[in-house]
Amino acid sequence: MRTAAIVGGGIGGLATAAALVRRGWDVRVYEQSPEFGEVGAGISIWSNALSALDSLGVGDQVRAAGGHPGKGGFRDRAGRWLVRGTGSDDEVVMLHRADLLAILRAAVPAECLIPGRRIDDPRVEDGRPVVDSTPVDLLIGADGIRSRVRAVFWPDAPAPRPAGFTAWRMVVPRAGIPAFDGSETWGDGLVFGVFPMGEDTVYCYASSAQTAPVDDELALLRRRFAGWPDPIPAVLAAADPGAVLRHDLYYQPDLPSFARGPVALVGDAAHAMTPNLGQGACQALEDAVTLAAHADEADGLARYDAVRRPRAQGIVKRSRQVGAMVHRRRGQALRNLVVRATPPIVMRRQLQSVAGWTAPGQSPA
Repeated sequence: MRTAAIVGGGIGGLATAAALVRRGWDVRVYEQSPEFGEVGAGISIWSNALSALDSLGVGDQVRAAGGHPGKGGFRDRAGRWLVRGTGSDDEVVMLHRADLLAILRAAVPAECLIPGRRIDDPRVEDGRPVVDSTPVDLLIGADGIRSRVRAVFWPDAPAPRPAGFTAWRMVVPRAGIPAFDGSETWGDGLVFGVFPMGEDTVYCYASSAQTAPVDDELALLRRRFAGWPDPIPAVLAAADPGAVLRHDLYYQPDLPSFARGPVALVGDAAHAMTPNLGQGACQALEDAVTLAAHADEADGLARYDAVRRPRAQGIVKRSRQVGAMVHRRRGQALRNLVVRATPPIVMRRQLQSVAGWTAPGQSPA
């Protein structure tokens, strides 16, 4: 039985563990927090990620745990639709990060999970990684944007860079909020997204040019988005100040490789990106099942790098470009005109290039 150590027990780490266990590997997942959990808000799981989750045997659980955004789409500052979706339930599922993490955690045997263990000194001796004093066949860094594994084995890697934006996320009770289709609204250099996340909750997010923290972030959002189209005012009125999560956004400049020797990176450790395409976790899930699919091959990590790096780094770039477009303060009318005039088939092709991926061994949709 081959052995693997995974540093980081988030979405990418647990998904990689589940994928390797299904292929007969003996895996240990080291998580520095006392528990395997998630304090985040909502997450969008697109069809490419659902394909990865299906290959792990948990896709239907994720679909049942989440909500669907309805026809959805993008709106201008006045609430007029620029682009509408198809309303197909197989395109995207919205659910809480904690729910996704719980599903992935249940797919990994309990004896594989080691919480409360920080790994500061991973190394390679005689061609084998050594983690927590134990030699293994494969070491996987799934430890996020400030990855220790990347710092040790990619010492020449560029540091994560500020994207220039601040994001706020929150989950809000749905009671009292009229029915609505999910939407992302653009205007005045600001963005606000709001999506149903099951029968009882709403997931929403906002972003703007990077701004300094304030004592009351919710009050700031209520001022900035006063007078915006429904359901934004109702959602902000129903929000709890303690539920608001604020983060300045970063991205990872291109690495020369996602694998070095018997060490590989997945998720944000390899390709942290802005959230503008909703692909951060989706790409981590793609990493997980692709790495496991090639892990038994003699040149498996090289193959993983060749397959994953061009696609993931391309999506990092596209996400930054979309972020710059939706936050622009000048030329909004021209931007909106171009987006509104773009033929639906072109939009579908652009979406398909990102979300049309299928897991190894599955038939293309």
